[in-house]
This record gives sequence, C-alpha cells and structure tokens, in this order.
Amino acid sequence: MAENKLENDYIIDLKNISKSFGDTIILDKINMYIRRNEFLTLLGPSGCGKTTLLRIIGGFEEASNGKVLFEGENIGKLPPYKRKINTVFQKYALFPHMTVGENIAFGLNIKKLDKKIIKEKVQEMLELVGLKGFENRKIDSLSGGQQQRIAIARALVNEPEVLLLDEPLGALDLKLRKGMQTELKRIQQKVGITFIYVTHDQEEALTMSDTIAIMNAGKVQQIGTPVDIYNEPKNAFVADFIGESNILHGTMIDDYRVNFHSTEFKCVDAGFGTNVPIDVVVRPEDIRIIEAEKGMIKGVVESVTFKGVHYEMVVTTDEYKWLVHSTVMSPVGETVGMVITPEDIHIMRRR
Repeated sequence: MAENKLENDYIIDLKNISKSFGDTIILDKINMYIRRNEFLTLLGPSGCGKTTLLRIIGGFEEASNGKVLFEGENIGKLPPYKRKINTVFQKYALFPHMTVGENIAFGLNIKKLDKKIIKEKVQEMLELVGLKGFENRKIDSLSGGQQQRIAIARALVNEPEVLLLDEPLGALDLKLRKGMQTELKRIQQKVGITFIYVTHDQEEALTMSDTIAIMNAGKVQQIGTPVDIYNEPKNAFVADFIGESNILHGTMIDDYRVNFHSTEFKCVDAGFGTNVPIDVVVRPEDIRIIEAEKGMIKGVVESVTFKGVHYEMVVTTDEYKWLVHSTVMSPVGETVGMVITPEDIHIMRRR
C-alpha cells in the first residue's frame, strides 16, 4: 500500500533526505518531488551534494535519514536492479569487447527475452539516438558523442520510468556538448519519461530543463522553471550562480519603493515591510547605457570586452563596480549614465 497519496502525478517524492559521512553532512533534510515525464536538473557547484542525491534515488547510496518514495512506495532499501530507474554515468561504462548492438542488448539478454524482440528493441533504440546502422560497430570506433548516445540507448532499452544522468556531457568538447543538449531534450520528449540530470553547468541546465533545483552545501536553495530562477532568484547564491549579476545591499522603503546605491528607485515588489534591509539583483543585460547627465546612476567605463553578441563593460561608480552587457560599446574612460527600469530590479530577503 502506498505510504502517501500522490499529488499532481509525482513519480518521486523525497522526504527529509539526509546523508552524512562521519561528522560531515553531505545532504541536509532535502524535501522535493519530481513529476512524471519531467526533465529536472540538479544544479550546483562541486561538493554541493547533487551526485549523492542522485545516487540515493538510484539505490547506489542509502540515505542516513529520510524516505525515497517512488509512486508512493518507500524504495529506500531496494537495490538498484529492483527499481524502475536506470542510470547513465559520466564514464559511460560501455563494454569494449562487445559491438554497439550487444552493448544495448546487454540488459535484455540478462532478462532472457526472445532474440527477435531483442533485435527489434535494439533497432528501435539506435533509431531513437540517431545511430541507425551502427549495431555491428565496435565501441572503440565511436566518437565520445556517439558513445554517450549508446550509453543512453542501453539505459532506455530496459524501459525505465526514470532515467538518471550524472554529468553525462562532461567529457565532450563545447560544440558537441551543445549539440547533445538539444539531442537529450529531444530524446526525453520522444520517450516521455522522467529525466533527472546532474550538472554544474548553468547554461546546460537552462537549455534543457523543465525544472531546476539549485543546490549548495547539501541544501536545495531554490526550485523552479529556468525562467523563474533566472528572473526571480530567491537569494544571493542563486542570483550569482545562475548567470551574471549585480548584487547590492539596499533598503525596502515600502511597497514598490527601494533604496540602493544611495538612490531611490521604483520597483514591482511588495510585501517586504517598511525600511527592511534587503538585497537587490540587477542583471547586466537589463542596464541601459545613456548620456551621463540623463542617467539614474553615473559612472566611468573601466573595461570593455567583446563577447560576440554583446560588449561586456565594467562601469565604476563611487559605490560599486557595475557589470553591463550592451550591443553598443562605450569606450574605456568615458563617463556614462545608467538606467534601470522597475521591472528589472529584483528584491531578495537578506540572509
């Protein structure tokens, strides 16, 4: 019997998951759920606990405390092979003495399925990952990206309900990695199962995910859609980790009015109270450079770097060094004005 009634089609529900090694706390009371058919990314810096959490979901580690519920059932004590979950690791662990087809069929052969069914399933997986006709190739004849696709095919052929991916693109070069981001999302949408993906790469998470859970120091800092997390970070860590940000201390004067950089601004936030210390986030691309005398804030351009689609400028004032992204370059040494609209000022409670 299920231990809890699933809501909104949760497939995995993590209840107070903690993990310690000796006196070192790796995970600290993690509570989160993953929906069926969702692409959820665990994002955070090295050592934040994201891979440990993935291994607990997969059954390769056991939580010190808490429950892993799969469709309402506690699977915390089940070994990996008894879970409806498969894993693709950063090191693909393909068998070099087997052909591509034999690698994909490995799990099906263990289940002793009919050879005709195995052959059909292998062909189906090869077509899914865009490697039709590769069944007789040797593993060492494949590129890194092709090996990664075979590892995914080998995991998916067993028809898991959840696929765990532990930084599977980490060994690929930049161009191939970007191509595989699109390919992974396409595969996830085609097979229609839940993907739980671990990465420290912010762009990767923003590109592929339906939902992102940002982790730091063993805790989940924020969960939301890529757009929500980028536009409305809950704290300075999230704001700084997802994209580049200008983060300043300020005071919420009252609803829709904030003071920072010794200047009062209109904003779109309310409900923080009166004269409350807060933090303010302004994204570099949301600052508009204009003539100095017309700006809300005036500063001097300290450096300019061409980034391909925009210029990255550091504009120095008496109180702060602003990072600004603009398609129009202002030369080093020029005094400029900066304009920030109310919609581009994001207020966070100070911690």
